[in-house]
Parts: sequence; structure tokens; C-alpha cells
Amino acid sequence: MSDIATDERIKHAVRQAYGNIARRFVEEPALGTSRGQAEAPTQATCCGPSAAAAKDTAQATCCGPSAAAAKDTAQATCCSPSAAAVEATGAARFYSVGELADLPDSVTEISLGCGNPTAIAELQPGEAVLDLGSGGGIDCFLVAKQVGPEGKVIGLDMTPDMIKLARRNAKKIGATNVEFRYGEMEDIPLPDESMDVIISNCVINLSPDKDAVFGEAYRVLRPGGRMSVSDIVVDGDLPQSIRSRLDAWAGCIAGALDEAVYLDKIRAAGFEGIEVQSRNHPTASQVAEAEGIQTLVVGTDGQVAESEEAQALLAEAGVSPADLANRIASIKVKAYKPA
Repeated sequence: MSDIATDERIKHAVRQAYGNIARRFVEEPALGTSRGQAEAPTQATCCGPSAAAAKDTAQATCCGPSAAAAKDTAQATCCSPSAAAVEATGAARFYSVGELADLPDSVTEISLGCGNPTAIAELQPGEAVLDLGSGGGIDCFLVAKQVGPEGKVIGLDMTPDMIKLARRNAKKIGATNVEFRYGEMEDIPLPDESMDVIISNCVINLSPDKDAVFGEAYRVLRPGGRMSVSDIVVDGDLPQSIRSRLDAWAGCIAGALDEAVYLDKIRAAGFEGIEVQSRNHPTASQVAEAEGIQTLVVGTDGQVAESEEAQALLAEAGVSPADLANRIASIKVKAYKPA
């Protein structure tokens, strides 16, 4: 099978997985209302729906515990310290109470990231900011406050249902300096040197062509512009039996690169001043299969909490749950386009 065909299959799997998440908000009018009203299905994470979303099926994701694990233990996850943190809101792990205070549930509870790239972006009033893989829009809305009415924010996403949800959220909160566009980050539909800042939150790992992503990011940035990214990386490489699974791509695992390789790709695109500003190695991890979603949960004791299928996948790959947990990290990276 050609690389192009494989890439398209990966994109289709990712688009389908995240479209399913968005449709739960778009299609049900009772959801996404003000906090404390209709019960939301959600509290999502960088790799899919949260424990609440998966309540009836024990589904979970690579960054949040399953319903059973959240209920019975205080297991940590690859993107958050404990199940208790997930209980409050999907976004509470990475954003302050003040940042989330005036955002509706349809924004905060579909926060799919593994960090807060706006925290290291050093945004200034009047800047033009592009968010790659904007999802439900949380980072765009936070950026919009910082760049002010004289600035502009563009959210780019390849999932039509996410675009629909984000536009609905923008209207709900009255965000007039934010727009959401459909497109792929490997081929950004923007002119050369048109943006001051690019951010992305646990999305570039989903791309099968990261060289193209960083090349496009470099192209659309103005000279002196900067990129602020939160993402998932691995220490070393993953077995091909994991890399080849489409569901593991949608689950933020299969597409994650070795950190050094990831940084080399940023450098090869032309960026300078590349700095990893934080690195979070998990005490637990989950491999979520987007369709199942069968889940691997590794607790602090290294024991598998559930999912025989996930156990079999790791056994086939010759990787223990503890080994996989130790290989995964979420990082925040900043890089600059030469002036």
C-alpha cells in the first residue's frame, strides 16, 4: 500500500474518532448549556472522550481514566495527575479557574489537549494567531482574550463536526475576533507570512506527515514569528504492531515520535531557538482504540486495570504496560522563525 493511501486511512480514522466526539454536542440540544444544568456526556481529553462520556461502556482514552478506574481509584494518567482532576472538568487539568470561568461546558468539557500552549506563547494585543487542530475552540477563545479586538484568531480543523461545534461555541460566547476554518495542517489554507503566532495542543502527533506540518507552519508565520506547541512524544520508538493500528493513531499513541526526532523535524523546517519548556512523564498511561474504545489503564503499581484486547496488543508488541507508560511524555515546545 502506498504512503499516500496509508496517510489517507490515518486521517480518515482520526477524523471519524473526533467527529464522533463533536457530534455528541452538536446533535443534542440539551448539552453544552451552562454549568450545572443539563448533564454533559463529556469531560474529554487529548485523545478522546472522558470517563463521563464513557460511563455506560467503560470507555476511556490515553489521557483520562476509564469510568471504572476513576470511580474506584486515584490512578494518574498520561496527561493529568489523578482521576479527581478529571472530575471537575475536562479542561481543569491544564487551565486556571479564571481562564475557564466564563466558558460554557461545550467548550471546557471537550478540551482534547495535553497541555496549555497559550501559557508559553507570550501573546500580545493585536497579534494574529493560528491554532492547528482547534477542536471545540478552547485555546482559540483564550487567545482571543489576550490578543484583544485588534487581534485575530483562526482555528483550523479537518473535522467538519468540530468546525460546526467551534462556530456554535464562538457564537454562544460572542467571540467576534475568532474564526474557524476547515482544512488540513499539512496544507494550511492561508497566505505566506500571514500569522504572528502558531499554537497547537496535542494534534501534530496525529499527523502522518509532520514534516509537512512544520513546513507549512514555517511558511505562514511572519519573520520573527513563533510557534508554541503542546504535544505527545515517546522516548525511543514504538513497535510496528502499534504504529500500524489506525485506532492507536486516533488515540495519540501510534503517531507520537521520539522527542529528538520531533525536535529535529521542527529544526529541519527552518525554525530556530527551539526549546522544550516542560516535559511531563506520566505515572500511568492508557492506549485507547478509537472504535472500541477498548482501553489499557496502567496504574501507579504497573498493573493493568482493564481491557484484555489492549493487554494482548502490548503482549504482541513485546511491550509491558509499565514500559509503555515510561516511554510516553507530554511536552511544551517553543520555536521561532528567523526575523
